[in-house]
Amino acid sequence: MKKREIVVEDISQKHSSPVPELVDTACKFKSRILISRDNMQANVKSMMGMAVFNLTKGMEVEITAEGGDEEAAIDTIEKFLTCK
Repeated sequence: MKKREIVVEDISQKHSSPVPELVDTACKFKSRILISRDNMQANVKSMMGMAVFNLTKGMEVEITAEGGDEEAAIDTIEKFLTCK
């Protein structure tokens, strides 16, 4: 299991439909990918979960991935959320 803390950038500036695009991106990986903040946690592969999580610029989150492609999954989700 890999974990990484990041600060979310303004993903709506780079992505026209950030939540669906993020979920689609996460679904390309076999690993289980979660995002958490304070007492909230959501499955990044869940449209409903990510919509409720409401990612906003400046939000500090932790990405956790577990599985055979966990390193690539975390790297990709981090790049998406930090607009790199």
